[in-house]
Amino acid sequence: MKGSFHAPELDPEFFPGQYYGDILLNDVLGGWFALDRLMLVRLLMAAVLVILFVVAFRNPKLIPKGLQNVAEYALDFVRIHIAEDILGKKEGRRFLPVIATIFFTILFMNVATIIPLLNISPNARIGMPIVLAIFAYIVMIYAGSKRYGFGKFVKSSVVIPNLPPALHLLVVPIEFFSTFILRPVTLALRLMANFLAGHIILVLLYSATNFFFWQLNGWTAMAGVTAFAAILFTVYECIIIFLQAYIFALLTAVYIELSLHADSH
Repeated sequence: MKGSFHAPELDPEFFPGQYYGDILLNDVLGGWFALDRLMLVRLLMAAVLVILFVVAFRNPKLIPKGLQNVAEYALDFVRIHIAEDILGKKEGRRFLPVIATIFFTILFMNVATIIPLLNISPNARIGMPIVLAIFAYIVMIYAGSKRYGFGKFVKSSVVIPNLPPALHLLVVPIEFFSTFILRPVTLALRLMANFLAGHIILVLLYSATNFFFWQLNGWTAMAGVTAFAAILFTVYECIIIFLQAYIFALLTAVYIELSLHADSH
């Protein structure tokens, strides 16, 4: 059986400007608005998210059905099982717009990884996870500063009461690093690493299928094994799509809760 095999290259997909230039708007304002493939996928999924919610709630009914029913069920899941579970009813409703925005943005961006012809989550590149982590970080700081004032919030977050004075020299830097640096960094890296790794594994599995089928005729049966493994991993990715959105939104709610009770170590 004749055919050709092309080894997968990740660099052009994640850093296209170094290889074949940006796709659109490369010359606008020095390239600040240049759009490569991942940016186009990101904009497409953001548009789909906005359109779905606009259509779902453009003419809401008292007894929802169809798309409105699905959208309300999804919002209730975020409200009840993330926001109110962690923050309580009052604060949960107050911060629901933030938590819901983060959850659905991540969810829809992640879905692109299993859509044919897209086949990659924009969250597999660090830019979007950083933006979402900074958004969560700003809300976390706002929540604590609004309740205590900025200075008292920072002090309450890093100073543990009733410690021997000498231990503060060790504990305060650790608490500061953990609270104000590590939290947003781990939020961003966790999200990016999961979908970058998932994309790489799928590329390798489908490339191995191509290789065994076209190049090693004596190993053609192995193409069925790697194709089956790729399908199983795609199903696993469907779970990760939801799970990573849930974890990111849940941790955002937890960090807000910790800020609101910064004086309760």
